[in-house]
Amino acid sequence: MVDAPEAGFLLSDGLLIETPTRSAGPGGQEGVLVPLLARSGLVGMLVLGARRGRRRRPLRASESRELSSLAARAALALENHLYQRELIASERMAALGTMAGMLAHDFRGPMTVIRGYAETIVTDETAPEDVRQRARLISRSVERLERMTTETLDFAREGRRLARRPLALRGLLDELTAGVQAELPTLEVTRDFRVPEEAVAALDVDKLRRVVGNIAANARDAMGGKGRLHLAAELADSPEGGREPPRLLLTLADEGPGVPPEIRDRVFDPFVTRGKKSGTGLGLAVARRFVEDHGGTLELLPGGPGARFRIAMPIGPVSAEREGGAL
Repeated sequence: MVDAPEAGFLLSDGLLIETPTRSAGPGGQEGVLVPLLARSGLVGMLVLGARRGRRRRPLRASESRELSSLAARAALALENHLYQRELIASERMAALGTMAGMLAHDFRGPMTVIRGYAETIVTDETAPEDVRQRARLISRSVERLERMTTETLDFAREGRRLARRPLALRGLLDELTAGVQAELPTLEVTRDFRVPEEAVAALDVDKLRRVVGNIAANARDAMGGKGRLHLAAELADSPEGGREPPRLLLTLADEGPGVPPEIRDRVFDPFVTRGKKSGTGLGLAVARRFVEDHGGTLELLPGGPGARFRIAMPIGPVSAEREGGAL
């Protein structure tokens, strides 16, 4: 939220109201703030500078009414523009979801056949080693295609519900670490879990596993295929001062070159990559969506070296409205 600048007057419904800012000091500020109020609320703010020769009231009554009318029309136009952008984005997401579903359906059969024959060649000890090596490459390529298709579907789908189940938090963290080490064996995972043994979390384990896996895969790629990933976890009080369950703070840090400055502000946007030769650029976008499903946040922390991501999510059940909300 951007703070409104200081001004001596506020224009509201055609009336010019003197603000405390103007009366706070000698002379005060002579500018005028004109809120742009639309049906959905405040969509902007118009700031008018002081006018020369108007020491007491910067606007006449007729000018105030005309400016209020103009502000109302501007607010409506801005609201319509924002709504149109949201509508276009929604239509694009719907089209992307339809296309991804069709591709996934059409690709599944051929990819299964290709992987089956490739794995048969890999396990055939009579086949030449170079042939078996190419079969391994085919199998890995099929896995990458399946992952890319799944990420596109996960990003495009909306209205998915969480499948929460209560688990011991320490056991869940150990399971996440073991999963990363099994799926990405070239990563060395260090852990620093400062979580009570008795802590229990009600989370969607599959989605959380995907979140950690996507970030870890990006870390591996950023470090050239191998390296060290630091995984830390702790519990923190909720921002509401105890009225909500405590939050799990999960930090993942790699030892790579870090996120380039030119994409730091867009790293969670879809189709933004760091120069990788493969992938869809949806890994972090999907991860953030899954975290937000839980009512949490995923952020890129400043500093380095390497990239550091922090997941913050409540570990207990949330309201039924959020539980069934859109992704």
